[in-house]
Amino acid sequence: MIEVKKPASEQDWDAYYDLRYRILREPLGKERGSERNEGDETGIHFTLVENNVFIAVARLDSVDETVCQARFVAVESHLQGKGYGRKIMTALENEAQNLGYRKLILHARDYALPFYERLGYTLVGPSYKLFDVLQHFEMFKILS
Repeated sequence: MIEVKKPASEQDWDAYYDLRYRILREPLGKERGSERNEGDETGIHFTLVENNVFIAVARLDSVDETVCQARFVAVESHLQGKGYGRKIMTALENEAQNLGYRKLILHARDYALPFYERLGYTLVGPSYKLFDVLQHFEMFKILS
């Protein structure tokens, strides 16, 4: 059974950050710790768990009263393309709507653009290069 939950125990947090590191930072040759930032203190964290194994993670940040941002979305490598990204994004979007946000923004890696477009996100344009290497693109979705 697959469930969405928020990390609670120290073991949960270790697994959460480990997945974030392995998918989002290790392939770029970055050191452990680079998968964390100051927003971790205030963001809302999501995990997709199957048989007590974290298979996807994401974080929801507040930008202002009506706008929020999805960050650090990661799915276990061998499970990508199987709908798990959609599941965790749906949970994140539902939470954002429940909190009263009307617009969700994100900065997608170039190779993730088709995934987010399939979820109904609109491309704004290039935003920044992560570590001066990986181009990101700003996207948004209006929440109903």
